[in-house]
Amino acid sequence: MNDQLPGRDLSKPQLLVERALATLQQFLHVEAISGIVLLTAAAAALLWANSPFAHAYHDIWHLQVPLRLGAFAFDRSLHFWINDALMTVFFLVVGMEIRREIHEGALSEFDQAILPVLAAVGGVVVPALIYLSFNGVTERSQGWAIPTATDIAFAVGVLALLGRSVPANIRVFLLALAIIDDIIAVLIIALFYSSGLDPAGFAVAALGVVIALGFQLIGLGSGYAYVVPAFIVWAGFLMAGVHPTLAGVVLGLMTPVRSSSSEIAPPVVRVATALHPWVAYAIMPVFALANAGVSFKGIELSGGTQLVTLGVALALCAGKPVGVIGATWLAVRAGCRLAPGVTWSGVCLIGLLAGIGFTMSIFIAMLAFADGGLLDAAKFGVLLGSLISMTLGLGWGAEYAHRQREQGAN
Repeated sequence: MNDQLPGRDLSKPQLLVERALATLQQFLHVEAISGIVLLTAAAAALLWANSPFAHAYHDIWHLQVPLRLGAFAFDRSLHFWINDALMTVFFLVVGMEIRREIHEGALSEFDQAILPVLAAVGGVVVPALIYLSFNGVTERSQGWAIPTATDIAFAVGVLALLGRSVPANIRVFLLALAIIDDIIAVLIIALFYSSGLDPAGFAVAALGVVIALGFQLIGLGSGYAYVVPAFIVWAGFLMAGVHPTLAGVVLGLMTPVRSSSSEIAPPVVRVATALHPWVAYAIMPVFALANAGVSFKGIELSGGTQLVTLGVALALCAGKPVGVIGATWLAVRAGCRLAPGVTWSGVCLIGLLAGIGFTMSIFIAMLAFADGGLLDAAKFGVLLGSLISMTLGLGWGAEYAHRQREQGAN
């Protein structure tokens, strides 16, 4: 007896395509709403940090929160637990999204992936060069990577505001570019913002990885079982001198992409789908609330700090579009083809939205600068550059969407 529904007798490739499209639609929906929540959290942080209660804003994040297990005691500030522990879950989801896109998404085929890869590289190189042109070989040059990332939540949120007249391939291009940006940002953090590496820490992290792989080999499907090896990898990275959040990327890339006979969806889809709303609606807004509170009174735009702000802001709102559009143009001239529905006006929209670099940019800024003045200047540059990019993207996007609707009507 055939228990399949009429019209649902699909081949395996068709099922994979349907599942990939459904996952993409859910991802974009969550990110679109997350952008609004993230913007609200950032605005609240700015208002709080510039209110009469500013001292409370700074005091609360430096509150010591101890972790005690028997004789073991680990005291760290609330700021540490947010930036170094909670954000590991954010990077875990990033790792799983990268794994999934490489397996069955926009990065699964060379012809699909090459254009957003080249666009992302252009969107990293040009902003970095613009920042360095202002900050040269001084200590401020440590911030060169700050304007190289794209915030998926904000960028997709702006696209959502433009409505359904924006072609689907524009969204796919932007999403692929942002994910490649994340890959590059992770590599930058690992290569340029890790120091004093301790081999013993890597041995501990390797032990956690081996345990996780062992659990996979014996078919242990419960996500709770992986908490212990995940903690071991995180602690190992912390001991090694590598930023511990990168443990999330490693574990995310290890997540299986194929489902067993008893599973409806593969682990990479199930876990990412379960964690994504928590990351989008809780972890990222809390991160924004804890880190976007720049006191305008405390910013001293002198002695070089103004060049940090200017370099970051210009690199985001000008360097990103120039890099993305320029690299795409060169790639097309070399023989690559734009996807159906993607016009040069659409590429310009993608370039402008790529300049919104909130979450990852602020994260890198905190790794780049120990000096509070330079850090505040960098954060201010991120906020300013991202706001300009968002405004330009909305303006250009509204006109672009209007033209798309007119063409559809004709």
